[in-house]
Amino acid sequence: MSERRSITTTDAPAAIGPYNQAIRHGEVVYCSGTLPLDPGSGELVTDSLGAETAQCLRNLAAVCAAAGTELARALRLTIYTTDLAGFAEINEAYAGFFDAEPPARVTVEVSALPKGARVEIDAIVAAGP
Repeated sequence: MSERRSITTTDAPAAIGPYNQAIRHGEVVYCSGTLPLDPGSGELVTDSLGAETAQCLRNLAAVCAAAGTELARALRLTIYTTDLAGFAEINEAYAGFFDAEPPARVTVEVSALPKGARVEIDAIVAAGP
């Protein structure tokens, strides 16, 4: 039976509530939603939806690395945004992180996100052989 293991890293923003950055269970990593926070300063990146998306993905990549895998092995991501009118900008930033075979994805417009962010992304990532 696989062990459930908490994943934390200082290379990504700390959780802002009572949850882990990720949980690894067997050969799968379940990454909590990450906001576009700079891991060094804790400040929200607010330059553009594209910049927020890219920061979220960098944060997820750091969590994946701490779990012994990489974002390129993502199976599914969910993007939450408060501005679906920026869908093309989100897609442009997102495309820079994945090759010709990107993971499955859902994008959902929500009324609000923590800390006033406009983007939050979570992921399910393969971690086995």
